[in-house]
Amino acid sequence: MRVAIVGATGLVGGTFLKVLEERDLGITDLLLFASSRSAGKKVNFRGKEYTVEELNEDSFKGRGIDIALFSAGGGTSLKYAPLAAQEGVLVIDNSSAWRMHEDVPLVVPEVNPEAVLQHKGIIANPNCSTIQCMAPLKALEKYGIKRVIYSTYQAVSGTGYKGVQDLEEGLKGNPPKTYPHQIVNNCLPHIDVFLEDGYTKEEKKMVDETRKILGLPNLPVTATCVRVPVMNSHSVFINVELENDFDIEEVKRELAQTNGVVLLDRVAENIYPLANDATGKDEVFVGRVRRDNSVKYGINLWTVADNIRKGAATNAVQIAELFSKGM
Repeated sequence: MRVAIVGATGLVGGTFLKVLEERDLGITDLLLFASSRSAGKKVNFRGKEYTVEELNEDSFKGRGIDIALFSAGGGTSLKYAPLAAQEGVLVIDNSSAWRMHEDVPLVVPEVNPEAVLQHKGIIANPNCSTIQCMAPLKALEKYGIKRVIYSTYQAVSGTGYKGVQDLEEGLKGNPPKTYPHQIVNNCLPHIDVFLEDGYTKEEKKMVDETRKILGLPNLPVTATCVRVPVMNSHSVFINVELENDFDIEEVKRELAQTNGVVLLDRVAENIYPLANDATGKDEVFVGRVRRDNSVKYGINLWTVADNIRKGAATNAVQIAELFSKGM
């Protein structure tokens, strides 16, 4: 399999390479693309040195590329993903550009792997904070999902290298260059741009993507997304109102048996998911599972996942694995 990475020198692009090294995708050749600023850089992959090429309109022509993993921003994806698809390349795109397009599947492999069969050359990787909520919600489907409320606590790595730099420089007393306010000793209820209704684009992503992935277009969903001074791994509190009653211990067993989920829920021992637990791992960690007594059939969940790995690179590679295994 010939695999290309677009945005190979970015934070997610570098993690693509790391995850691909760890997993067996059957790669016979690797092509790396980035902007003109990064062209010519050398990258080591499994003991072999590769040179980063400048992405252009001819990059995919006659190269025999099977799969291209894109993480170079929405504008780049809108322009180059169709060009790659025209050459028979399967594009797995990490930006928000194609997620809500009617003809583009939005996939979390543990939740809706069958959706990949609907692709027309492009498959979208969901938003990082959305991804980590999908498997836990899937485990609750049999009770009937009536309403979902998200409150996120998102790490600075979600903004890429610039977000990490703002936190590092802020700890030295320097002013922010990326965020509108300092992130050190602060929580910013502001991720992406504000929309006319007062929600941010990040919050809208979570609402729309949840409905699409779960196949529930009319599901009531709301979100408040907050940037916190944590280097890596997002935390999301999920409040779910269900149609039917449930046994809390049965729910915990369901979660513990859900593919890609690790249940950490022994509060008497102070064991619950933490950002430190998730960083560098591919699973979604779930804990603080308890009834919401303010409604008839409500439940609260606390989820944590590495937003760069599971929330971006690993999920995309898992989609590619579906094809390497002949799905």
